[in-house]
Amino acid sequence: MTRAVLSIGSNLGDRLAYLRSVLDGFGHRVLAASAVYSTAPWGGVPQADYLNAAVLVEDPAFSCADWLRRGQELEQAAGRMREVRWGARTLDVDVVWCAELRDGQPVACRSADPDLLLPHPQAYRRAFVLVPWLDVAPDAVLEVDGAPHPVADLLARLDPAERAGVRRTEFSLTGEAS
Repeated sequence: MTRAVLSIGSNLGDRLAYLRSVLDGFGHRVLAASAVYSTAPWGGVPQADYLNAAVLVEDPAFSCADWLRRGQELEQAAGRMREVRWGARTLDVDVVWCAELRDGQPVACRSADPDLLLPHPQAYRRAFVLVPWLDVAPDAVLEVDGAPHPVADLLARLDPAERAGVRRTEFSLTGEAS
């Protein structure tokens, strides 16, 4: 059994509908969904702002690679094109953390596979990942350079402007007012 944190984002088309399609696509596997945040694009490519969120998922039959595969299927269904690194996209689904559950306790997985690096090597530098993550797992811990760090501490270490750039919206992934 694995549990994963997915960072999702969209800045093309009906951004909220694309984010909601992730909840629909993972269905009963969704344990929690964060608030929806508006963020400036990351990576230096001029483009529109993103809507970002985090989703906590769990399934007894899924491996970490299965979360990636299903996320990529949802990206394809949303018409995702991979033409420009860090470019605009209809839907981005990243597996930022994955763990096997052993005796009810999560044990973080590691992967050096270039298609699925775990833990996500840049997650600790991105407020648009960390802020929503704390919504779904307030006590989350992320390994950075071989050492565990509370996600809240990693967020606190980021530049204040980076943190301020993650703005909570009135949107909700569940269709209810947030």
